[in-house]
Formats: sequence, structure tokens, C-alpha cells
Amino acid sequence: MDSFSSPSSGSSSQFSTDEFMDQLKTQLAQAYAEEFLETVRGKCFEKCITKPGSSLSGSESSCISRCVERYIEATGIVSRSLFSAPR
Repeated sequence: MDSFSSPSSGSSSQFSTDEFMDQLKTQLAQAYAEEFLETVRGKCFEKCITKPGSSLSGSESSCISRCVERYIEATGIVSRSLFSAPR
């Protein structure tokens, strides 16, 4: 049973608003991280892996590393600008 299901019979525990918000934030962060990783994996694989095989060549490995670093940096810049923008 997930935490959003109604409590089982005999249990009187219910989430407070703070607990609910904390759990929601955690789930949103996890979903964002999964989406971020999938996006990076797809974009960097498409850009860097020219001949898929059982291992990466040196150039593929360094391309993947640079691609991931750039994507993380770009995401950080966008996030900072979004969160620092006046509302």
C-alpha cells in the first residue's frame, strides 16, 4: 500500500499537512531525478555512441562525461534563474 492510500482498518494514523508536503516533495524530487537521468542518458547516448558495443571507446567515454557535465551545468543555470526570478 502506498502512503496515499487510506489507512488500513485499526490504524488511526493520518498524515499532517507538513508530512504530506514532505512526502510530496520527496516523490516529486525522485520523479524529477528519474526524468533527468533518462533525458541525459538518451541525449548523451545519441550524441556520443556511434557504434554500440560491449564497451565504450575512450572517445565515447570522454564524450559521455563531457555531455553529462554540460547537461548538469545547464540544468543548474536554468534552475537558479527560475528560482531567483521575481514573482
